[in-house]
Amino acid sequence: MENILQVENLTKNYPDFTLSDLSFSLKKGYIMGFIGPNGSGKSTTIKLIMNLVKRDSGEILLFGQDNIVQEKSVKERIGFVYDQNHFYDELSIENMKRVIAPFYPGWQDILFYKYLKQFDLKAKNKIKTLSKGMKMKFSLAIALSHGAELIIMDEPTSGLDPIFRNEILDILSETIEHGNCSVFFSSHITQDLERSADYITFINKGKLVFSSEKESILESYSMIKGPNDLFEEIKLTQDPIGFRRDKYGFTALLQGNKFLNRLNREKILIEKPSIDDIMLYTVRGNSND
Repeated sequence: MENILQVENLTKNYPDFTLSDLSFSLKKGYIMGFIGPNGSGKSTTIKLIMNLVKRDSGEILLFGQDNIVQEKSVKERIGFVYDQNHFYDELSIENMKRVIAPFYPGWQDILFYKYLKQFDLKAKNKIKTLSKGMKMKFSLAIALSHGAELIIMDEPTSGLDPIFRNEILDILSETIEHGNCSVFFSSHITQDLERSADYITFINKGKLVFSSEKESILESYSMIKGPNDLFEEIKLTQDPIGFRRDKYGFTALLQGNKFLNRLNREKILIEKPSIDDIMLYTVRGNSND
């Protein structure tokens, strides 16, 4: 199956931060969630994919083409949705469309007005009158109206209320239904990714933690909870990725289930972790309260 996006051994050095040897790929017709704490390198990675900053080494292929050598042609096939407004506030939706459309050979007015109607956007309304959620919908309408095969979204649901967030996620799911488009979706709201993403790529401190199918990731971790008198045994035999311990007991994140059958099930509770749990305990490590 064709990789729409392929990142190989990507490295970018800054004086106080390094994105190091990052590799992952996204196939056609899927949504990939891109997660990590603030400062982990998510925005840097997106800027490198879009060639807004220059990589030091590695390779980025979009639709099988180098993102620098074939920059113009690959960008014509991408819809880029920012977390902030980058439109001219004083222009109406209609006039902003007239500015943007000529940059895309595949632009289709009929699609644009279809999405305006679907998203309940009025062409005469000025950009400055739109809420953040409506601006996000306008950005999506722009991306979808030139036949984008890859939509890159940087924190698209940040600051939106749950109703708008659900609506945006529904739109993304509809977008990939026919298998011709993929979505690369950076977000710190992991609940959104658990609902919509097929794959999750997790980076921390500029390094890849994992990039795999969401369900296989969730199945490969376990969350265990229990009393403090069992904590030392758990720590020695299970080698937890991270844990939290207080006077009431402990919670620990484990990878795999190699030794779980040896645990005292009467005292231990074993749960399936969320993506949020996996990220939190991986980043935070060990904590004694």
